[in-house]
Amino acid sequence: MTKMNTQSGNRYLATLTFLIALFLIGLTARLGAEVLRPPSVPLVSCDPYFSIWSPGDKLTDVNTTHWTGKKQRLTGLVKIDGQNFRVLGTEPAEVAALPQTKLEVLPTRTIYTFDGVGVNLKLTFMTADLPEDLDILSRPVTYVTWEATATDGKTHQVAVYLDASGEISCNTPDEAVNFEPANGKGVKAWRVGTVEQSVLQRKSDDVRIDWGYFYLALADGAQGMVIANTATAERGAFLNGTTLPAASALQNNDRNDTVLACTLNLAAVTKKGTSAWLMLAYDDLYSIQYMHKNLRPYWRRNGWEAADLLQAAAHDYKSLQKRCAKFDEEFMADLRSTGGENYAELGALAFRQCFAAGKFVADENGQPLQFCKENHSNGCISTSDVFYPMSPQFLLFGPTLAKSFIVPFMNYAASDRWKFPFAPHDLGTYPKANGQVYGGGEHGINDQMPVEESGNLLILFAAVAEMEGNAKFAGLYWKELEQWADYLKEKGFDPEKQLCTDDFAGHLAHNANLSVKAICGLGAFARLCEMRGDQAKAEEFHKLAADFAQRWMQAADDGDHYRLALDKPGTWSQKYNLVWDKVLGLNLFPASVARKEMDYYKKMQNEYGLPLDNRKTYTKLDWITWTATLTEDSNDFAALVAPVLHFVNNTTDRAPLTDWYETKSAHKVGFTGRPVIGGVFMRMLYEKPVWQKYAGRDRTKAHGWAPMPKAPAISHIVSAADTEAAVWRYTTTQPVDKWFTPEFDASSWAESKAGFGQTKNPNVVINTPWTSDDIWLRREVDLSGPTGDITGWLSHDDDAEVYVNGVLAIKAPGANGGYEEFSLNRRSQNSLKPGKNVIAIHCRNTGGEQYIDFGLIKFKAD
Repeated sequence: MTKMNTQSGNRYLATLTFLIALFLIGLTARLGAEVLRPPSVPLVSCDPYFSIWSPGDKLTDVNTTHWTGKKQRLTGLVKIDGQNFRVLGTEPAEVAALPQTKLEVLPTRTIYTFDGVGVNLKLTFMTADLPEDLDILSRPVTYVTWEATATDGKTHQVAVYLDASGEISCNTPDEAVNFEPANGKGVKAWRVGTVEQSVLQRKSDDVRIDWGYFYLALADGAQGMVIANTATAERGAFLNGTTLPAASALQNNDRNDTVLACTLNLAAVTKKGTSAWLMLAYDDLYSIQYMHKNLRPYWRRNGWEAADLLQAAAHDYKSLQKRCAKFDEEFMADLRSTGGENYAELGALAFRQCFAAGKFVADENGQPLQFCKENHSNGCISTSDVFYPMSPQFLLFGPTLAKSFIVPFMNYAASDRWKFPFAPHDLGTYPKANGQVYGGGEHGINDQMPVEESGNLLILFAAVAEMEGNAKFAGLYWKELEQWADYLKEKGFDPEKQLCTDDFAGHLAHNANLSVKAICGLGAFARLCEMRGDQAKAEEFHKLAADFAQRWMQAADDGDHYRLALDKPGTWSQKYNLVWDKVLGLNLFPASVARKEMDYYKKMQNEYGLPLDNRKTYTKLDWITWTATLTEDSNDFAALVAPVLHFVNNTTDRAPLTDWYETKSAHKVGFTGRPVIGGVFMRMLYEKPVWQKYAGRDRTKAHGWAPMPKAPAISHIVSAADTEAAVWRYTTTQPVDKWFTPEFDASSWAESKAGFGQTKNPNVVINTPWTSDDIWLRREVDLSGPTGDITGWLSHDDDAEVYVNGVLAIKAPGANGGYEEFSLNRRSQNSLKPGKNVIAIHCRNTGGEQYIDFGLIKFKAD
């Protein structure tokens, strides 16, 4: 009995000591922490197109915008005992703002608190990004909740109002839209969408969606109404205490003042509080084009329509409200205990941004594929050196999320379309994942990242295997992984002059950090071999990686740190790729390497963080949070992370969190709202119990993905120069108005064969030189048979507009690098007819090479 009591007492003291230590660590972290001031605050955060932010300290200081900075206005008002206040947006300017007293950004919620005239009002934007439940995570729905509580012991009459501009469904504000009611079972709603409905027609970086429909919806039981009309009419009615006026002027509406609007009556508000809520949603119909096949969003995989989405979202509101609150509390506690208060604040801001920079879709087997976008970088889709830094957030939450972005990339890499002995860079330009942008010819190996991408994939497969405890997933692509390991064996230790993920810094030979990636990639491959039972190959590659690590320590050594390049003494860089040696348990580098680097880093820090290397004073936020973990020392981690939050709080660039900024001035260098910000969760992967807890909650357990879609066979209805050059009328002098209409007489224009331009692009055919800034083309074509399934076949460099029978059919910004299909919008498709049709094109060169050519195609049935 005495012995048992002694053991119990020892356990008690040990537990008490541990709890006290945790408390002191937490207290120290909080005392040294800054209060988060986001550069821009996430409100609606669902995907790259449905993404609305508030770029100000107070919700009433600024109008809301899309993450790209273009207008996407939400306006919110509240009436308290007949007195009007503004709580969202700058309009109407004559209405006073209710004083904002608090802002809290949590992983799934943004909460604003207002106080005045005896009422406390909380306005919450909740996007249910519950990572264990892909059915919920993939829903493009944000809930807006008002909670009013009397603070003076009295009863107050409270009503709230919100309107949303039709520009949310447009790429540019000049696009005509249609407003219409969209009531469904259990839901009252209105929606807005463009007249043209150019589904998956445009691709580029700085664009917004202009197909599908934006919804504002209330649950049937809500004490309120939703309608569409001018902002002046709807706001005026609410401010004057009258019922919102009926809908008007809603078809082919190109006025920027028409809105979806709703009112909700919170009625008698006491100290017990009253709440009301609504839903903002977007149905994009089709989300991604993957190898020329249009894919539905994941939430639509079982035949759901928008009405089903809204009904389910309304039904689930209360349960999701509880689940999100529970997740936020637990995840923030884990972030704090792992990395301190500054880390928790940073993680909360990063969480929704990472998920909102990509889209979950369903393949032909109904399995999830995730496609991330290089926001404000170059617009590429599924880029390896973007999802590599993004991966910690996806890895943390289980196999389904981790595999969802790897599968489409690997299916392409394993296809006969990929000819190189190293891994690809990307799958195209968002939202078209039809093949790598930099695929060959003039855009060959010089513009690729052979060591970077091959190392990325080997490491990511090992991370998935570490999470699952087996290498079965790697076995699906073993041929490619073996090939890339052999490539790193030959080229990885001392990389040739090539790009790495930090491609903005230019080509660099003998890159020491890139060499570390190759070494960890080889070690990762050895681990995969071991898990697959191939002990001989495991030993071979582990020995190779260990030998390389020893050689690296000598070749990169520069006294009190390691070099930027193996042949450049007096240089240094962040060795963020070293993280995987510890996370994967490779044990290739001794702890002294990280210790020496960290001691040097702390001497090289500037006010707003650690520079990326000695060449410039800029840095990458994601890489700092990786580098901070290298010694697994909490003091080192806090020392490197604190300046990052200091940057976040002091930058004057009011945009979603950048990952590329100056460490001396807190100015953004480039990039906005990218998914790489998910890299801040690397610290969590060191905590195996935490990682196992979250990864083990994966409800979807995805498996059995469909093969990559086969490129459909094409029938050329109207040929372009890639099959048979056609003769066009053309001019490089600005024509008169209506030059694109069928009636216009272009007989004075010159005639010549397509394509037109000057370029070294091997994917196009030039028959007529074009060197001016602009060119206008016209051609008459004869069509026979049904015209309903005809599609455009366009190559453009740069901005192109295509008219069919006088109707704008395609508006394609930038350059696409070769011929590809462009769906004709609804009105132009309807204008096609058997017999004579007129095609007219304007193309503008904005710099560099230039090219234009166009035809019409049909896809042949399988």
